[in-house]
Amino acid sequence: MPQLNPNPWFSVMLMTWLTFLLIIQPKLLSFTQTNSPSTKSTLPHKTTPWTWPWT
Repeated sequence: MPQLNPNPWFSVMLMTWLTFLLIIQPKLLSFTQTNSPSTKSTLPHKTTPWTWPWT
């Protein structure tokens, strides 16, 4: 059963992960975010009750 032989596929997987971690990831992380995160307000939202027309 050739699919149980990890010899050729382990090196392919290892090279793929190293390529991702060392080359692609820093390039992706260097982009600026279009929407910068903002702090959430700690004040509770003021809500009004719904008025049902049939009551």
